Amino acid sequence: MEQLIEKAIIVGVQLQKDTHFEYSMEELRNLAEALSVEVVGELHQNLDRVNPAHYIGTGKVDEVKALYEEADANLIIFNDELSPSQIRNLEEELECKVIDRTMLILDIFSRRARTREAQVQVELAQLQYMLPRLVGLRASLGRQGGASSGGLANRGAGETKLELDRRKIEDQITKLRRELDQVKEQRTTQRKQRLKKGMPVVSLVGYTNAGKSTIMNSLLSKTGQDADKQVFEKDMLFATLDTSIRQIRLEDNKTFLLSDTVGFVSRLPHHLVKAFRSTLEEARNADLLLHVVDVSNDEHDYMMEVTDATLQDVGVENVPTLYVYNKSDLAGVVYPRKSADAVWISAKEGAGLDELVESIRDRLFANHVMCRVEIPFGRGDVVAYLNDHASIKETEYGEEGTLITVELSRADYDRYEQFVVGK
Repeated sequence: MEQLIEKAIIVGVQLQKDTHFEYSMEELRNLAEALSVEVVGELHQNLDRVNPAHYIGTGKVDEVKALYEEADANLIIFNDELSPSQIRNLEEELECKVIDRTMLILDIFSRRARTREAQVQVELAQLQYMLPRLVGLRASLGRQGGASSGGLANRGAGETKLELDRRKIEDQITKLRRELDQVKEQRTTQRKQRLKKGMPVVSLVGYTNAGKSTIMNSLLSKTGQDADKQVFEKDMLFATLDTSIRQIRLEDNKTFLLSDTVGFVSRLPHHLVKAFRSTLEEARNADLLLHVVDVSNDEHDYMMEVTDATLQDVGVENVPTLYVYNKSDLAGVVYPRKSADAVWISAKEGAGLDELVESIRDRLFANHVMCRVEIPFGRGDVVAYLNDHASIKETEYGEEGTLITVELSRADYDRYEQFVVGK
């Protein structure tokens, strides 16, 4: 059977103060294409405020209908989250399938989710979105039935079905929340174990398709990690939704954990942000954020604003941040280079990785202590530990034990202070 090709008209309202309207429509087009939907027409309207009944003016509804029929489309996508009554009214007037930006993003997330956690998060957001819109979805069934006497018998079959659906969705939401709470507990336990080991955490954050996964893979390759540690990367919106955590070991034995988080987009659905809150806690508890920016995009300042606002939404505040201006090769800027709080790189070319590592090292390991220790010959375990976990500058053998000039983390310095013989 031949698969129906989805052809869509995209519709947006430009409010007076919206200076990013054109970009948001371009992004809507890209979101549609990410689901293999062909955009065959576009309409927009300038308004002081959206129409509460139809989102667009009634005259514009007729225009949309005419374009829909002329372009032989089978779907209309609106560039905002529509209210349940707006969807119902539009579908009645236009006599076709209507979806909004939120539904589109949720569908992309649903298709991209790989791990059970991501799938649960997306399903939860979808159900929370769907619950208040059930009336619209079942408008045709929701009419009263025949003139029976009172009580349940007086309800239309659709209305009874509606209540059953609502109860079913509410039960499923409760179940999914419980499952996410269990995952959150596991994350908290893992985080506590990492804290015990004193290993710093660096978290990649940024707009979707800014190159976070490419940077993670480039750093893994640079530090000699196995190919099977690489994460999925592709030049598309929301290529990865699953949080990946990898250990990065530098040449001088300094190690840190690098986590890759879901990318952001403008007007990211509120339910989705809430559902992914536990995942984004990796960023909240990080020692350093790498805010990755596609500096080649004309809207990169706006993308940075969206990222900052979304991070604030999930409580990521006051975490030291290094701005990583990626895709510098496409932006016509000088690279590789670094400043006090930023580094310009091209992860695809592998240019600027040394500067990036140096900037990370400066921030994470600023409190490391250079000292001289004397380890008794009977404590080979300590020497082995230092060889594996510290940056050893010089080793000599004295009468009493092994003399080592070493750079230690504050935690290791406190642990082995009894062996320190000088700084």
